[in-house]
Amino acid sequence: MGSGSRSVDLAALLPSWELALRAERKSGQTVKSYGDGVRAFLRWCTDNDQVPVLDRAAVNAFVAAVLDSGLEASTARSRQLALRRFSAWLVEEDELDQDLLLGLKPPKLDDKVVQSLTDDEIRRLIKACQGKDFRDRRDEAVIRLMVETAMRAGECVAIEVADVDVQRGLVVVRRGKGGKGRIVPFSPQTARAIDRYLRVRRGHLREDSPALWLGERGKFFTYDALHDTLGYRARLAEVKNFHPHLLRHTGASRWLGAGGTEGGLMAIAGWSTRDMIDRYTRSTAAARAADEARGLNLGDL
Repeated sequence: MGSGSRSVDLAALLPSWELALRAERKSGQTVKSYGDGVRAFLRWCTDNDQVPVLDRAAVNAFVAAVLDSGLEASTARSRQLALRRFSAWLVEEDELDQDLLLGLKPPKLDDKVVQSLTDDEIRRLIKACQGKDFRDRRDEAVIRLMVETAMRAGECVAIEVADVDVQRGLVVVRRGKGGKGRIVPFSPQTARAIDRYLRVRRGHLREDSPALWLGERGKFFTYDALHDTLGYRARLAEVKNFHPHLLRHTGASRWLGAGGTEGGLMAIAGWSTRDMIDRYTRSTAAARAADEARGLNLGDL
């Protein structure tokens, strides 16, 4: 065992790392993702009679097992990242002498094409929310806001009442990825949906809560609750293979398809590099190129 692998109780130190992440104001979803990655590694070590140490051999074997189990490469990458960050923190805290994962390359991601929702599927999702009760009003407002602004699910959940200006059609995302905030515009149609929700929100057991979105029966509206309720709407709308992240892909593709600029999309979606545009809009790039080619009339000789 190398000096960086001296015996430490990783499971006992995990709560301290999660506390440090929260102190650094990492998002709740980031803390959960990192913690889940380390816990998955510890379970794998137990199941395989593997000593739980953070060295390359153990982590590479774990990542290989994740991939062999049929999970996505993105999941393996996320779990390996958690272990690398955990190892770095342990060294910073003098729990380990050396970071043996320093420079470890992440698994290569598959170059997948994620299909965006069609306009018909979006309309069906919205139609599945047609009703006048609290949940209907909330879910329609959430769907309209996310698909129009390409907002991340976690960003949407974190919005507070004070962040929304319905009259001007603006919402403040105070802590986007990497702690970066931004102001995002939305249409009168989305403003109307949010206004309807705000009116029915009055009288909720937690109406005084600063959080914009509230759960049913006095509950808070969490990240998991958003996934559950949008999954429910997708089943009603008969939208197959739905995941809330599709709304972000769809919002980005619709922006460019309508003639919006890449710079504008980066600003509203909270991206700092252009390569994210390619990743999120690859499925509709061919259609946009075909429309552009027809408009150029290059065959008119």
